[in-house]
Amino acid sequence: MPLFAANLTMMFTEWSFLDRFDAAAEAGFTAVEYLFPYDVPPEAIAERLARNNLQQALFNLPPGDWAAGERGIAVLPGRFDALKADIDRGLEYAAATGVKRLHLMAGLADPSDSETATRYRRSVAYAAEQLAEKEIDLLIEPINGRNMPGYFLNDFGAAERLIAELGLANLKLQFDIYHRQIMHGDVTVALRRLMPITGHIQIASVPSRHEPDGEELNYPYLFAEIDRIGYDGFVGCEYAPRGRTLDGLDWFKPYARS
Repeated sequence: MPLFAANLTMMFTEWSFLDRFDAAAEAGFTAVEYLFPYDVPPEAIAERLARNNLQQALFNLPPGDWAAGERGIAVLPGRFDALKADIDRGLEYAAATGVKRLHLMAGLADPSDSETATRYRRSVAYAAEQLAEKEIDLLIEPINGRNMPGYFLNDFGAAERLIAELGLANLKLQFDIYHRQIMHGDVTVALRRLMPITGHIQIASVPSRHEPDGEELNYPYLFAEIDRIGYDGFVGCEYAPRGRTLDGLDWFKPYARS
């Protein structure tokens, strides 16, 4: 049975951030993820995880100036020292939360530019090596251009090639089914083929990015397929509820802890 992680950036927003941990556990989730924890002391997050017997599935390394429009700095010129500091900061939160996978956002840039590609490769290799010392996986995620125009890593094939070329044991693919369907389709076959390099899966309905209970994708089939192919990691629920979070959890009730 898939192990679902509530995404606390998008779900349970009726509560303050820290109270979302309590709400997710009360709803039956055993794990959580979110985009960024850095506005909250790591000790406060660790306390909520422990209080609710929750596992920390994933979060992102710092993305640069999010409010100013940055979506990662790994591809940006002149930002390598800042990237190093961001990795150190992410590892502080990893130590507090016990998370075993962190996502490095690439940033906004032309994917066909060779110098940009070289910077990205260097950033990914450095980050993976730093995380390996702490026995943490580094994840890279292709993101579709409709939701994030201009994002550098906008192709699953490019992510697969980079993982193969670097050959780092802790460098993994973040397989977001929502993004995959929008960019390429062929979700089931891609899951089967890419499972050996997949470190995390995320879900949402397509095209609305709401609860995984309809629209283009047959999620009950996909959940069964995830079990059939032997995936034992987390499935992150990175979706925006149509209304109140609790009102949209009928899809999840068969999987909730009692």
